[in-house]
Amino acid sequence: MSHIIDSLWQGLYPSSHSNADTMTCPIPTPPAVPFLGHVNTIDKDLPIRSIDLLAHQYGEIYQLNVLGDKRVFANSYALQNELSDEKRFAKKISAGLNEVRRAAGDGLFTAHVPQEQNWYIAHRLLMPCFNAANVYGMTDDMMDIISQLVLKWDRFGSKDVIDPAADFTRLTLDAISLCAMSYRLNSFYREDLPPFAHAMVDFLIESGKRANRPTIVQSLMTSTNAKYEEDQKTMGDLVNSILEDRRTHPTDKHDILSVMMTGKDKVTGLGLSDDSIKYNLLTFLIAGHETTSGMLTFTVYYLLKNPEALRKLREEIDNKIGDRPANAQDVGKLPYLIAVLRESLRLGPTAPARNVSPLEDTTIGGGKYFVEKGTSIIINTYNAQRDTAVWGEDAEKFRPERMLDGKFEALPPNAWQPFGFGMRGCIGRPFAWQEAQLALITILQRFDLVMHDPTYELQLKQTLTIKPHNFAIHALPRKDKSRVFALPSATLLSAQTAPSSRGRTGTISADAAGLHPLYVLYGSNTGNSESFAQRLASEAPAHGFRASIGTLDSASAHLPKDGLPADNAAHFVEWLTNLEGDDALSGVRYAVFGCGNTDWVKTYQRVPTLIDETFEKHGATRLVERGAGNAGGAEFFEAFDTWENSLWAKISVEYGTSANAKAGGLNVKLVSPGTARAEVLRQRDTALGTVVVNKLLTSPNAPPKRHLEFALPEGATYRAGDYLAILPVNPERIVRRALARFGLSAEQEIELTTNGPTSLPVNKPISVSAILSGYVELSQPATSRDLDILLKAKNSETSTKALKNLLSNYTENVFKKRLSILDILEEHPDIELPLSTFLQIVPSMRIRQYSISSSPLWNASHVTLTISVLDAPAISGRAEPFLGVASTYLAGLAAGDRVQLSVRTSNAAFHPPTDLAAPLVMMCAGSGLAPMRGFLQERALQKQAGRAVAKSLLFFGCRNPREDFLYGDAELREWSELGVVDVRPAFSRAADASEGCRYVQDRVLHDRSDVVGAFLKGGKFFVCGSSKIASGVKQVLVEIIKETRHLEDDAAVTAFDEMMTGRYATDVFE
Repeated sequence: MSHIIDSLWQGLYPSSHSNADTMTCPIPTPPAVPFLGHVNTIDKDLPIRSIDLLAHQYGEIYQLNVLGDKRVFANSYALQNELSDEKRFAKKISAGLNEVRRAAGDGLFTAHVPQEQNWYIAHRLLMPCFNAANVYGMTDDMMDIISQLVLKWDRFGSKDVIDPAADFTRLTLDAISLCAMSYRLNSFYREDLPPFAHAMVDFLIESGKRANRPTIVQSLMTSTNAKYEEDQKTMGDLVNSILEDRRTHPTDKHDILSVMMTGKDKVTGLGLSDDSIKYNLLTFLIAGHETTSGMLTFTVYYLLKNPEALRKLREEIDNKIGDRPANAQDVGKLPYLIAVLRESLRLGPTAPARNVSPLEDTTIGGGKYFVEKGTSIIINTYNAQRDTAVWGEDAEKFRPERMLDGKFEALPPNAWQPFGFGMRGCIGRPFAWQEAQLALITILQRFDLVMHDPTYELQLKQTLTIKPHNFAIHALPRKDKSRVFALPSATLLSAQTAPSSRGRTGTISADAAGLHPLYVLYGSNTGNSESFAQRLASEAPAHGFRASIGTLDSASAHLPKDGLPADNAAHFVEWLTNLEGDDALSGVRYAVFGCGNTDWVKTYQRVPTLIDETFEKHGATRLVERGAGNAGGAEFFEAFDTWENSLWAKISVEYGTSANAKAGGLNVKLVSPGTARAEVLRQRDTALGTVVVNKLLTSPNAPPKRHLEFALPEGATYRAGDYLAILPVNPERIVRRALARFGLSAEQEIELTTNGPTSLPVNKPISVSAILSGYVELSQPATSRDLDILLKAKNSETSTKALKNLLSNYTENVFKKRLSILDILEEHPDIELPLSTFLQIVPSMRIRQYSISSSPLWNASHVTLTISVLDAPAISGRAEPFLGVASTYLAGLAAGDRVQLSVRTSNAAFHPPTDLAAPLVMMCAGSGLAPMRGFLQERALQKQAGRAVAKSLLFFGCRNPREDFLYGDAELREWSELGVVDVRPAFSRAADASEGCRYVQDRVLHDRSDVVGAFLKGGKFFVCGSSKIASGVKQVLVEIIKETRHLEDDAAVTAFDEMMTGRYATDVFE
């Protein structure tokens, strides 16, 4: 365990050493501030994030200088391997660790070796305590604490929101205390973590910060100093309590504390002094739990993000252990479990760095870099274990199979080092390894785990170690009798419960309690399926049913007796495709509606079809034929209307229910005359970003394109190519139209109540303008179902005739003209539609996803967007122009505005390759330039850092070089001059300035020899834009293949598919 504390400071905070003046080759270094050096280069809250980004920018090695203190960072496998030679390099105690010595003295991880002999005595005495036989003997105590965790999760129930990092901290802290010291901390019998845990974290963080402060500044920080001393006292008090308890109540148990108190070193004949016992007790309490709790949390995260791996692990546990309790004989006997843990520790080494220094002046990197004796060299394990030279191009992917069938044993030496290395490596590794296996076996025997937020992407928190941050789960007890537990989407949950709060419980009214249960499950990335699911759930009471709504993943293995699945459906699909038994779903009655887009020919409706056919295959009863909606077509909403009507008709007959319009109605009660303004206090929301810049990129003669910069919420991270999801509000003009149509003031308040699930705020006063602005879509085209509802409302003969005319040719009269419900109501003021009905039939507000146009190498905590602002003549014929909801919202933001946003990962293929020798061939038009700008910005920064970068090709379409050539006179010119990119524009209204080419595909064809050349150099192809651009580009590339390889049409298409596998990624939007 001696290496663990290094992960916080070694390499992150300065320690004293001399500067190396002579090098065979300069070590790259970022630009520095005079006198201060790189003091602000490393993120003080999340150092590993900065170190990782600098490694991506500068490559295998770089150095930082903080107030004159030089530190070298080694980021590749080759350097990690070389620096693991203990004949040349030894562990170095950093300035931060020297601060930790205030509490831990010369304990195992803070001792100066070889100067302090207590380390050798303690190491020789305690090393045998962690041999296989002794650790096996701790199994009963480990299982005692594991059972407490399982009991807590079981008793709180499946709706409880679990913070796995906190509960695994309880588990591992209690386990090391009981196993090593026979002392019970009883962490599971208190609401909060023990005071020791809080004091430890604060003490370690402050120790790192003190290492950077001048003495005079530190002396003036009286309150900080007092807290620092109090934290040391809290930790010391626990150690003293443990020792006092042992002396008062001696035991025959030969535990680690007993060895510390009575053992004699065979070499010196000495035992440990009281101070040395206290220092090493504190060492074990800190290091003995932090890494294991992090390992377990990372493992749960990676398993939930990779359902196939979770299924394989579950099957291994069920087949080899079954329902019996795990024991010591099971440890090391489950190959896939071992592979999962190894892969989790590769991607999430909880101690992500260690510090060494040369014993003599030497060179590293094959003689390339000179380093002086005593220089701090930080081995960046976090990046070295992602080195593609060892782990392949999919090094960022969680794939346990790379650790199976002898592959782990065949790894080159020192490629996998999450437990440190050599003499100062983790002494408690066997303990942690056994504890993690027993815990995971027991948890997966008892529970199905699901993410609280299905869209969660890994965020890191760094204290002593790194762990997933803001990660929450639900534990669903595994039972023989199947059942449904449905979780609302992340959007609905975030509005009603904080991540750390207990899961909410619903109250069912007396009317609703007598209704038939109906489970509405969805998988959705864009929000379409979720919106349809919400509509079904809202309509259910009116048809005699009580609906529960949730993600498909939330119902995996718990059912009642578009190409890839959506983020919140992957586990469900994985479970379903591996279901066994022809009657496994006997008694289940189901119906499926699939959303998709025919632009994705190969994967259109694949998952809905799979679900429908697999359900039937395993004995379920289909209620109605599967429905299919093409989001790119005019009949999308009409298709759902038709399918929904057939569903209600069928199940109403099946269950003997009758329609009751009042049952599902939304009741509106006026609670304020609107004469007083309510002051709304908003809690600080970690999902709130801040606008930094909002500027126009185009001339007044071109459709507006804007550049926006946001400061991300704390802890949010991104990669070039990811999305920024924005929750917008409706344009004010449209909101005022709706208010006027219903005769309401913007300041009037209403209160909503309902019997069924809803995405509207209920049971509390809220201004009607807030509802219309942020909770519903006012501009979406009306559906044929909506028109039917308007026909049933009280209206005149003229309006009835007009509505029937709209229905007679819905596609031409409504969908293509984008006529909204509000448009129709304004056109026909005699239609008497209550506000309650209006709010029920309009869709709930959806998020909008925009491609990020920046790289984290530019700024890890800021992102930029490059957007088109939709402000065009209304094709409905209205005099006012049509306004895009999200783009209008974004265009109106000013610096300092707060925006509800989150980072969403893009398709795995839509990121720049790690191989910088592979050129990028990018094809886009208009705001489709966004992700390409991020890619090029990243490569430019890497080249400026001294790395060799292949020149890329950018084919970019716009109108005119003087009107909308986005970034043409700024970054694109700069990056062209730098040699990063060759820009090939296509100007649709100035073709003479672009080799006679008007469109992107024209320019690609014109420059086909360069395209072929880039392909032969290993180039990766990226397309971003409308489906028209995507299809046009593909058609041209197929034509080039046909021409160069002399193929027929069909053969050229086949060749395209084969040649571009893994090398062609598209991001299509409309």
